[in-house]
Amino acid sequence: MSAGLAPITGWTRDRWAGLADRMLLDVRPHASAKHARITPPGAPGGYGTAVDGLEGFARTFLLAGFRLAGEGGRDPHGLAEWYAQGLEAGTDPASEERWPRPEEDAQAKVEAASIALILDLTRPWLWDRLTDSVRDRVVDYLSAVVGDDTYPRCNWVWFRIVVETFLRSVGGPWRAEDVESDLAAHDSFYRGDGWFADGDERSFDHYCGWALHLYPVLWARMRGAADLAGDRTALDVGRLDRFLVDYVRLIGADGAPLVQGRSLVYRFAAAAPLWAGAIAGVDSTAPGLLRRAASGIVGHFADRGAPDERGLLTLGWYDEWRQMAQSYSGPSSPYWAAKGMLGLALPADHPVWTAVEEPLPVEREDRAWVASPPGWLVSATRVDGVVRVVNHGTDHAVVGAPVGDSPLYTRLGYSTATAPLLSERAWTSPVDQSVVLLDAAGTVTHRAGMRTLSVEQVGDAVVGASEARVHWLDAEPGQRDHGSGRQGVARDVAVVTTLSVVRGPWEVRCVRVDPLPDPPPSPPDASREATALRIGGWPLAGDGPAVVREPGRAEVRSGDLRSVIVAGPGLDRLGVHTEDDASPLGAHSATPWAAGAVTPGSWTAAAIGLGAGSLPDNAPEIVLDEAARQVVVRWPDGSSTAADLPHHDS
Repeated sequence: MSAGLAPITGWTRDRWAGLADRMLLDVRPHASAKHARITPPGAPGGYGTAVDGLEGFARTFLLAGFRLAGEGGRDPHGLAEWYAQGLEAGTDPASEERWPRPEEDAQAKVEAASIALILDLTRPWLWDRLTDSVRDRVVDYLSAVVGDDTYPRCNWVWFRIVVETFLRSVGGPWRAEDVESDLAAHDSFYRGDGWFADGDERSFDHYCGWALHLYPVLWARMRGAADLAGDRTALDVGRLDRFLVDYVRLIGADGAPLVQGRSLVYRFAAAAPLWAGAIAGVDSTAPGLLRRAASGIVGHFADRGAPDERGLLTLGWYDEWRQMAQSYSGPSSPYWAAKGMLGLALPADHPVWTAVEEPLPVEREDRAWVASPPGWLVSATRVDGVVRVVNHGTDHAVVGAPVGDSPLYTRLGYSTATAPLLSERAWTSPVDQSVVLLDAAGTVTHRAGMRTLSVEQVGDAVVGASEARVHWLDAEPGQRDHGSGRQGVARDVAVVTTLSVVRGPWEVRCVRVDPLPDPPPSPPDASREATALRIGGWPLAGDGPAVVREPGRAEVRSGDLRSVIVAGPGLDRLGVHTEDDASPLGAHSATPWAAGAVTPGSWTAAAIGLGAGSLPDNAPEIVLDEAARQVVVRWPDGSSTAADLPHHDS
C-alpha cells in the first residue's frame, strides 16, 4: 500500500500489519508453556489469574486470526501452529493450562465467542488442521453455552449467537430458540438513527459500535449464518450505515475517540465499527474516510505510548492508569483493542486499503448537530479539531433510578480532548461537568435517573434540556466499579431543570431549581438542606494546569487547551477544583466552577467554553427573559440564538 494513499495519517497497511505483528510477538514471553494462557504482567483481574490467561489467549487470537485471514493463510510468524497448541492445551481437562469453562466462570462465555469467531474465519488454516480429538474437545468446551439462560441482557447475547453458529457449522449442538431469543434481545436494544443502548438502561457508549454493530456484520459472514439470518442482514447493515454517519463526526482531528463510557482500556477497539462498515460495504461513509478514521484512532494511541515500550497494552488510556479499569478488568483485558484492527482481515486490494484517505468531518467544517437517541448535543470545531458532547440523555440508568452519577456516563459534558475525573471523590461528589446542589457540609447531589425533555437543532446551534429529581446519596462502602453509578440510600432534594444552548466551543447552561412536587411527609433533616447551586465546567489535566481568575470568570489552561466558565445571572462565586491523580490525561487536574444561592423558581446561567484556537476571549452574552420563558444567547461573532425555557411541569 503506497504512502500516497495515507496523506493524512501516514498509516499504511504495512504499518498496521507491523503494529499487529509486534503486539502478537511481544505477548509470547508471557504465555504458558503450551500457549493456552497469556498473562501479561500486572495484578490479577477481578475474576482471577486463570481467567486473565484465557482472556490473553482469546483476545490476541482475534488479532492473529485477522492477520491470517487478510494474508490468505500466509503465516511467516507461525501464528496458526502457535495458537493451535494453545487450543489443544486449553481444552484438555487434564492440562495444567486448561481454561475455565463457560459453566464455571461467566467471563469464559465472552472469550469463547472470540475463539469461535476466529476458528470460523481461519477455518482452512487452523480448524481443518486440528486433530479429531482436539476438535472434539473444542466442541465440548463451547457446547456449555447451549441452553444457558444466564447471559446478561446486553451485548453478551452476541457471544452465544456466535458460538452456537460455529457449533452448528461443525455438527455440534445448538438451539434455534437460543439464537432467535438473542437476536430479539439485540433488536430490543435499538433506539433509532443507528444507535443501540447496551441493554435496557440508557447505556450509550462504545459498546454500540465495537459490539452491537460489529458482531452482526461478522456473524453474517460465518459459515451457515445466512440460514439463521433470513432477511435481517440488510437491516443490520442499514443500521450500521446510519450509525457511521454520526460516529465519524465524534472523532477528534487528532484521532481521539470520545472519552466516555466504560471499558475505555480497550482503546482503539473504538475503530471496530469503521472496519465493520468497510466489510459490509456501507453507502454512507466512503472507504477512504473509514480508513482515515480508523488509522487516526490507532495512531492516536500508538503515538502516545500504547502499546508501551515492551509492546504491551496496559490498563489505562495512554500509560498504565488502573483507575480507568472496571471491576472485571485484568492485565489481558486491554487486548480487546484487537477489534480495532479488524481491517487487517481484509486483503491489501480491498477498496478500504486502496482508497486515498479523506478528512474527518471535524477537519472540514465547524458543525453543531444532535444525536437524538443518546440525548447528545454535539459541537465540533475545525480550528482545534475538538469534538464536544453535551449530555442530556445518557446515565447508565433508567428514569427515576436512585443511584449515584457515574463519571463515565452521567456528566453533562464529554469530549475528545478531556476526560471525566475518575478519583473516588469523583464518583461520590461530582464537580466536573455537573449541576449540583450543596448542603452546608459540602455534600453534593446526583442527577442520575434524569428525564430528557428535548434535543433539537436551532439554526446553527443545538439546544437540549433535561429534568432531574436530584438526590443526596449515602453510598454503600466497598462497591466495585462496573461503570454504573454507586448504589446506596438516596433522598430526593429538589427538581433541577437544565437547558443547554451549544454552538462552537461554547455552551450556555441555564438551570432552575424547584421544590419537589411530592415532598416527603416528615420534615427533612435541616442539616441536609440545599444551601448552594454549583455548575462545573470542563476538566483539564496535565503536568501543571495553569489557573487564571478574573472578575466573573475562571479559566484553566493546559497546553493549548483552555477551559472557561463565566458566571451569568444568579451566580456570584467562582473557583477552580484541583485534584491529583484523578485523570488518565495527566497527573494534575483542574476544573473551573461557578456557584450561587439556591433561588427556587428562578433561572441561573453560565457560559462554559472549551477549545484551543476556537475559543475567543469574549464570552457569549446571556439574556434570560423569565416572563417570556426564553433565553437569548448573543455569540461572540455577533449572531444570536433564542431558545424556550422549559416549564417546570413539562
